[in-house]
Amino acid sequence: MRACCQRTALAQRSAGALRSEQPAATSGGLAPSRTAERGNLGLELVRTTEAAALSAGRWMGNLDREGIRSTAAGAMWEALQSVHMHGTIVVGDDPASMPLAVGELAGDGTGGECDVALKAIDGSTLVAKGLPNAVSVIATAERGSLVRAPAGMYAEKIAVGPEARGSVDVTDSVENNLQRVAFAKKVQVSDLTVVMLDRPRHESLMEQVRQIGARITLLSDGDIAAAIMATLEGTGIDVMLGVGGLPEAVLAACALKCLGGDLQCRLWLRSRDEEEKARTAGFEDLRRVYAVDDLVRGEDVAFAATGVTDGEFLHGAIYHHFWAETESMVFRSKSGTIRHLTTKHHYALKSVEGAHRKVR
Repeated sequence: MRACCQRTALAQRSAGALRSEQPAATSGGLAPSRTAERGNLGLELVRTTEAAALSAGRWMGNLDREGIRSTAAGAMWEALQSVHMHGTIVVGDDPASMPLAVGELAGDGTGGECDVALKAIDGSTLVAKGLPNAVSVIATAERGSLVRAPAGMYAEKIAVGPEARGSVDVTDSVENNLQRVAFAKKVQVSDLTVVMLDRPRHESLMEQVRQIGARITLLSDGDIAAAIMATLEGTGIDVMLGVGGLPEAVLAACALKCLGGDLQCRLWLRSRDEEEKARTAGFEDLRRVYAVDDLVRGEDVAFAATGVTDGEFLHGAIYHHFWAETESMVFRSKSGTIRHLTTKHHYALKSVEGAHRKVR
């Protein structure tokens, strides 16, 4: 009931944004330029996350994590071929998970060049176990504007919503950060809820949060969803904290740039080998703090996410006879709009890879 009410509130807040982004009229009956057409890129991108979600959702609860990742990647890649963009994947899936690896082309080759960041499934373990908050995500920005973040690199992160923007410092203590966030949001520290991944490496952070008196929500997976939950109103989450993947930090930064949230991160390196890997990837200052505008330097960012399993801000894929239903969100930084989409895919099961896979 709580999650349902939260999603209803989110949909109501999104309605104003939906009405505000109308196509601008062109003078003299001229066809709109490619620049004008970019306003709809998010709606093209969301078709790729819908395809991945519909394909992977069929595997929910079967414990086949690799199968889930493979079918989602295949469906997203196929949908990408019809997106009107000339993109290059700079933040992609695992290097072995072709064709969504870093360096691969994305889109039909039309329009201006752009960077593409994607994760066909953020939370494949969640889907495999039938747990909440698995999503499929993709983002684009101007060419050369996204930080290249190789798979396997990790970072310390902290993320908050617009109300607390400017109040976090990843180099400062948990106590100081939460006190500043509480002050910015005009609440007590004990009113805050912190989300983090349920990992042994976070035991110290958890204890610090408990000592301060704030509440904790643990996720078994889903770094990107956690950051978005901390940014959107109505989710009940105030802060995202902890160590997670650097590629996920870039994708989260794309979403937060559109939402007006705040995120800081710095590399989390545990060995000389990891330090060397970071330097090889182009990271010269290994202690540098990266903010949203460092991770995403572009000003025209489009972001799309579709729920695979039910979560705090998106329903998962639902299947019916001859049709399926998905819930998605589409953000754009340039216009500041949030689109909340509930889509019915008639006869989708015939066209989505893996839809007719026999149930074991």
